[in-house]
Amino acid sequence: MHKALLTSLSLALLVSTAHATAPKDTLVMQWASDITTLDPAQAYDGASFAVTENLYDTLVTYAGSNLKTPVPSLATRWTIRPDGRQYTFDLRKNVKFHSGNAFACADAEYSLRRMLVTNHAESGIWYVAESLLGTGSNANDDKSVTWAKISAAVKCNAAGQLVLTLPKADPALLSKLASQNTAIVDRVHAVRLGDWNGTESTWKAWIGKDLTNSVLHRQPSGTGAYRLVRRDAQSLLAVRFDGYWGKAAPLKNVVLQLVPEEAARLAAFNRCDADIIELDGRASLVQVKSMPQATIVDGLPDLATPVIAMNQDIKDPALLGSGKLDGRGIPANFFADLNVRRAFNFAFDRTRYVREITDGTGLTRTMALPPSFLGYDEKIAQFPYSPARAAEEFKKAFGGRLWQNGFVLNVTYRSDLSSSQTTMELLKQSVEAINPKFRVNLLPLAYSELLAASKEGKTTMVGLLWSPDYLDPDNIMYTLYSSEGYYAPRTSFKDAQIDAMLERARTITDAKAREALYQSVGARAQTLAPYILLPSEPNFVAYCRSLKGISKATFNPMLGSLSGVYWRNLSK
Repeated sequence: MHKALLTSLSLALLVSTAHATAPKDTLVMQWASDITTLDPAQAYDGASFAVTENLYDTLVTYAGSNLKTPVPSLATRWTIRPDGRQYTFDLRKNVKFHSGNAFACADAEYSLRRMLVTNHAESGIWYVAESLLGTGSNANDDKSVTWAKISAAVKCNAAGQLVLTLPKADPALLSKLASQNTAIVDRVHAVRLGDWNGTESTWKAWIGKDLTNSVLHRQPSGTGAYRLVRRDAQSLLAVRFDGYWGKAAPLKNVVLQLVPEEAARLAAFNRCDADIIELDGRASLVQVKSMPQATIVDGLPDLATPVIAMNQDIKDPALLGSGKLDGRGIPANFFADLNVRRAFNFAFDRTRYVREITDGTGLTRTMALPPSFLGYDEKIAQFPYSPARAAEEFKKAFGGRLWQNGFVLNVTYRSDLSSSQTTMELLKQSVEAINPKFRVNLLPLAYSELLAASKEGKTTMVGLLWSPDYLDPDNIMYTLYSSEGYYAPRTSFKDAQIDAMLERARTITDAKAREALYQSVGARAQTLAPYILLPSEPNFVAYCRSLKGISKATFNPMLGSLSGVYWRNLSK
């Protein structure tokens, strides 16, 4: 009887935004974003992670806001060989999957091997593959990846421990294993449903396979505190897993509703029909603050790194105008001149940006790295806003020809994001005021088109926001500054000293030595100025006051959940 009533209530919540306060035993959240997949080996977006992080567990995790040291989850302890190339994990006992199957080392072995075999281009497995195989590619794209290599990298020993063997030391491995991409799946359940069977005889058929609509997406079975009951195009229902190995979750049900219109989400939040909703940025807080039942936690850590990239080899002739420094365009190597890059940095008014873009909350940084990360150096001098110093740099650029002849610079920006336009307008106004011969044209571009163009080097300048995949400076600094990094095609930036320091930091385990290397990278990068560093905007969470468990101490910015807290740690 009780279960029947519970199901009826949950279904009512699923099919509509209820017209009464969300039940005391139920967490109701409203999103604007759809969930791409519930297969952790494919998930690579916040909406998907918000669910998978509560259905599955990883080997290690982080406790609340403490992001410095991973703590046990499905692994209870681990040892690291002195050379840093082998990790041995003791695994938690008496753990059940949602299917009722018992968790064992074979599940962890299967999960990690499955990730390395599939390693789809749109997943986040590349950085785990880099650690375990020495390449971020799958076997179709890199012929050095073999079954022997995969099976040697991940295996269970006779004592039932999981052993990971690396081609070279990786000080970021534990941080990577805390990522939701490495969540442990139910091997017996997956194989029974027709997923990869985990053997050498079938692995080639699964190389690079897209798992977006896999059997584990449709019927997930994890060891997490909640299990999936139902999902359709508009909503999702998860219920507390009574067989969970940890402390029982206080709330029985979690309902996610897809509500694209912010006005509808705000109306539901005002009635507390939804306990927490996705907001369209800080501008929405003005309305939320007027709601008497709302509680707001502001000033929360933000791990994203916002920058404006300056492309030193512009590959789109349409953006170059005349292609010359004749006052009617720019050459393709316009930003290859250090004086030009420094001039643009001096011309950007960060104080005004903080005031107009972040409502006064933005925080400037000395490096393209969150202050909480290893290697951040607050002593590195920032570029002050100084039109006079910008003019001095412009006068030096291209032997004085730039100042004498002027230029026309065409800059594309993200058309669906007002802050993107405003940011570029601030830069345009400052630069054009320095010399009447300077002209900056702003061109709106759809987000997908802007991403594609920047990847091909077909932008002059582009606003970028990198959120870390794992909690190690390598994921940010290598991405932005290495000539082999993800942003390299967008900037054409290359510096042999920085490349050498970044490669060195990837292979040593001494924290102090790594810290010194990243600080040196930050100092040299500030001198070479390949980016304009934008102030970061603190996170915030708004929720109905009956919800408990959200605070600065519990907020984890790496989680996909709207609350920044695992569902199991919330109550009413």
